[in-house]
This record gives sequence, structure tokens and C-alpha cells, in this order.
Amino acid sequence: MKYDIADVRLADRGKSRIEWARAQMPVLELIEKRFAKERPLKGLKISACLHVTSETANLMMALKAGGGEVVLVASNPLSTQDDVAASLVKHYGIPVFAKKGEGRKSYYSHIYAALEQDPHVTMDDGADLVSAIHKEPGKYKRRIIGGTEETTTGVVRLRSLEAHGKLLFPIVAVNDADTKHFFDNRYGTGQSTIDGIVRATNVLLAGSTVVVCGYGWCGRGVAARARGMGARVIVTEVQPLKALEAVMDGFQVMPMKEAVRYGDIFVTVTGNTSVIREEHFLRMKDRAIVANSGHFDVEIDIENLKKRASGVRLIRDCVQEFTLAPKRRVYLLASGRLVNLSAAEGHPAMVMDMSFANQALSAEWLSRHHGSLERKVYKVPQAIDSEIAAIKLRSMGVRLDGLSPKQEKYLAAWESGT
Repeated sequence: MKYDIADVRLADRGKSRIEWARAQMPVLELIEKRFAKERPLKGLKISACLHVTSETANLMMALKAGGGEVVLVASNPLSTQDDVAASLVKHYGIPVFAKKGEGRKSYYSHIYAALEQDPHVTMDDGADLVSAIHKEPGKYKRRIIGGTEETTTGVVRLRSLEAHGKLLFPIVAVNDADTKHFFDNRYGTGQSTIDGIVRATNVLLAGSTVVVCGYGWCGRGVAARARGMGARVIVTEVQPLKALEAVMDGFQVMPMKEAVRYGDIFVTVTGNTSVIREEHFLRMKDRAIVANSGHFDVEIDIENLKKRASGVRLIRDCVQEFTLAPKRRVYLLASGRLVNLSAAEGHPAMVMDMSFANQALSAEWLSRHHGSLERKVYKVPQAIDSEIAAIKLRSMGVRLDGLSPKQEKYLAAWESGT
């Protein structure tokens, strides 16, 4: 078995972490048990480009139990848990190509290593794998029946491909499932981003001013958690409806050029580029902290920050200090990459349980329906979303009411009125 990891001797520690996550992922565990009996993915080669974490390991095990031949590579150079990668290789026989802190050349060599298995199905978190396929379709697209995409940024890239008529195979937008973005993006990103910032800096959020750039589902989560820790929260937005929602949720909304004067901590969660730029750095307070929780490291204009700085040093793990004239400092966390995965452990397993249940069931759906699908980005079927929500509630001991025959009849009728 080919693989490329940091150190296989870390495997035992990684196995413990995988088991700890598994105990908090009951939905995926139930799916894995069914997969082991039915083998719906038998004969399918699956190339996955996801964050190499203990939660992802449990997804890989479920896919393998379903008969899939799985290869895993990292979707971010700083998010890999090396001990988990080692355990997947040693204990579970799953090829992994990922090392924490790997450079760009190594990162893309690993992506192409995953494609060397000539996959039928792709799994992406950011669409780097699919992008590589589209650059060399003659070499890598031959047997692909479809793919899945985990995150907002990747869905945006894929919808762009579709809009230009260039998407080569159907993709299921796992991120668009209600059981994904309502929970993963809001509660997962919210908690893990604050966790990453606190682990990296050990700052006190209470009494600080936190500027949240973007009020999508991730921004909502970060803003709510920061307020819960006692911070004053300012939101910046470009979309009127989202800005209005932030105001109605009790947050102050203003343009970035104004917010930079007040912020102690800045967090970008927009999925766009150059959100915090040169003119913003020049107006920030001394010792302002800047972090990103969007998928790619483009939201903060790091190149211009470097050009403006008279000195740069690593002052703490995951904290770079940039000195700007006149004697002002800006602290950049995790090199501008995902702070929740680079400085902490990413989303809690309990919330990733639903996200990865969507991944597993979407792969099964593709295996059954790919012959009738177009080269489009598809939403996760509502039946899958509802099934995952129902299983999650049962695992939490929550029971629901049901409609009576009279209520069902009433909802189906048009005659009743005032």
C-alpha cells in the first residue's frame, strides 16, 4: 500500500483519538453498520480530499465498510492530524497522503497521488481535487461517475464551472444540506473558531471588540459565540439582507474602514478574497489580532501586510507579529489559514457526525443514480436530510409528535378557511 505521512509511529495515539470521535458520531456509526451489511459502494474507488482529522477517519472507515476503495489526502496543509493519518494507514489499511505543514508542492503532489487510483467518486472540501481533474480531464476523468463537495467555498467554485458549461460530472453539494450548514457552519465553525483564537493567543474575549467579516452561517456562529464569551461584536457585510439580520440579532453593523478603528480581534468568514486589505492594516489598533476561518488563505491580504511590515517574527505558535510604522503591531494567526483547524482541532465530532453522514449517504445515492444525472451541482436529496435529522434526534433521546389523520387531511385540503 502506497502512502505518504509524517510518522507511522504516531498511529496508536491517533487510534485513541479516532475512537474518542467515534463515540460522539452515532449517526455515522449506524450508517457504517448498514453499509457493512449491504455493501452499497462495492467496487467503487473513492478519492477524498478532506481535512485529515479523527472525524474524517470515521467517515473513511464507513466508506470502506460499504465496499469502497478509499484514498485520503488533505484539503488544507495545516489541518492534518499526523497521528490520525498514521492510524488510518497502520490500523485500518487506508492510504493517506498528508503531512501537517506541508508546502504547496507537496500538497498538490498528494492530490495527484489520490487521482492515480483512477477514482469513480470524488469527495472534496474546497474543490481542489475536482479542479485538478478539470485541468487534465483526459488523464483523470475516465471513470468518474460523480462527486461530493463539503464546503461553501467549494460549492461556489463548482457552480461557476456549471454556469460556464464546464462541469464534467455531477456533484452533490453536501454543504447545502440543512443538516450540514445549519449545524456544521453555525455551531461547528462558531465554537471551533473561538477555540482556535483562544488556543493560539490566550486572550480574554470578555470586554474585547470582535469584528466578524461576513454574516453567512459561519459568521452567525462566530458572532454568537464571541458575544457569549462577553465580547462586543461588530459585523461587516456587503449584502443588505444579511446585514439587516445581523442588526436584528443585536449586532452593530458598519463598513470595514470604520470597524478597523474599534476591533481588537478580526475574523474573516466570507469565502471571498482581500476582505482585510492594506488600508485596513494601516488603521488598526496596536496589537490587533487577525484570523481567518474561511476555507482558503485569501481573505486576508498577507502579501501586502508583509510588504508594509518593517519586521516579522513568530511570537507564539501560530502567531506572527508584523511591525508596522509607527511602532504598531498586527498579529496574524495560523498564517491566514483556517484558524479553527490550524490552531485547534476543528469542529466537534458531534456536529461533524451529520456532515459526514451526508457525505456517506450522498456517495451511496450517486452510486445508484449516476446514470440519470446531468453534469450539474445537485442538492442533497431531502429524504437523506430528513433521515439524518431523525437519526440524530433518536441518538439524543429526543422524540417528536406525529400528525393525526385529521391533521394530515386538513393540511392536504383547500376548502377550509376562516
